[in-house]
Amino acid sequence: MAAFLLGAVLLIVQPQIVPSRPAINSNAETSSQSVQRELLKKTSQKNDFKENIHSNGSCQQLPQTIIIGVRKGGTRALLEMLSLHPDIAAAESEVHFFDWEDHYRNGLQWYINQMPFSYPHQITVEKTPAYFTSPKVPERVYNMNQSMRLLLILRDPSERVLSDYTQVFYNHMQKHKPYPSIEQFLIKNGELNVDYKAINRSLYYIHMQNWLKYFPLDHIHIVDGDKLIKDPFPEIEKVERFLKLSPQINASNFYFNKTKGFYCLRDGGRERCLHESKGRAHPHVDSRLLEKLQEYFHEPNKKFFELVGRTFDWH
Repeated sequence: MAAFLLGAVLLIVQPQIVPSRPAINSNAETSSQSVQRELLKKTSQKNDFKENIHSNGSCQQLPQTIIIGVRKGGTRALLEMLSLHPDIAAAESEVHFFDWEDHYRNGLQWYINQMPFSYPHQITVEKTPAYFTSPKVPERVYNMNQSMRLLLILRDPSERVLSDYTQVFYNHMQKHKPYPSIEQFLIKNGELNVDYKAINRSLYYIHMQNWLKYFPLDHIHIVDGDKLIKDPFPEIEKVERFLKLSPQINASNFYFNKTKGFYCLRDGGRERCLHESKGRAHPHVDSRLLEKLQEYFHEPNKKFFELVGRTFDWH
């Protein structure tokens, strides 16, 4: 009887996870939906759900908000800043549930187990930047929760490419492994190498089209990553309004650290900055090559602006 009652309660409190196809998708059932059916079958069994309830009344639950990307757009900064709000409970690490097959096959109970304990009035948030550019992810998120509120933080595409390279470069340096110069990635046969993965990740309109097949634009809030770096408070205010949070974060929560060269956080008298891996200097790139990169993104950026009905101050 106790197991039956627990199962009933969980069915009531968990977000809707019954898969349904969006009206605009007229394709036949995909293999992804077949996997999702098995996923839901696994997690709907009463014995699959465990009583992850803390003695203080908090519990683990599916996220109501996901920061879906973009890689090197400022997702960690956004999550740390948003975590200043008392009504936010954030997963500490990137979960990679929807884009890694080994994780996805574990089912929704596994996903719940990766979430922080939160109180009923709190919004649970997880962030995995790879979600935005992963073709399978939008449908999988939709099948879990059609009402999901999504946060997408973007930077100037050219700057994002340089940051992408910089991260991989330093990862190799720390392991004492050689890594080619950025010019070797950006140039191929004397022309811009448009097959470079870092460039593809910056073609925002292509990936955004995939998300808009499943979620309306008013369910995706785009954070201006360049403005978040220069003046974070106004951008966080917009996020609070999008998530329908009470205005708790204020300008005094941010202070500029001259040594590091970017904004740090102040919370209840405690000050903290992002990890030293953030804000690294980009490699020097020849001005002509940089102009070529910026020219390449001109048309894709224009398509993205038209798609979202908004412009950004990008080269």
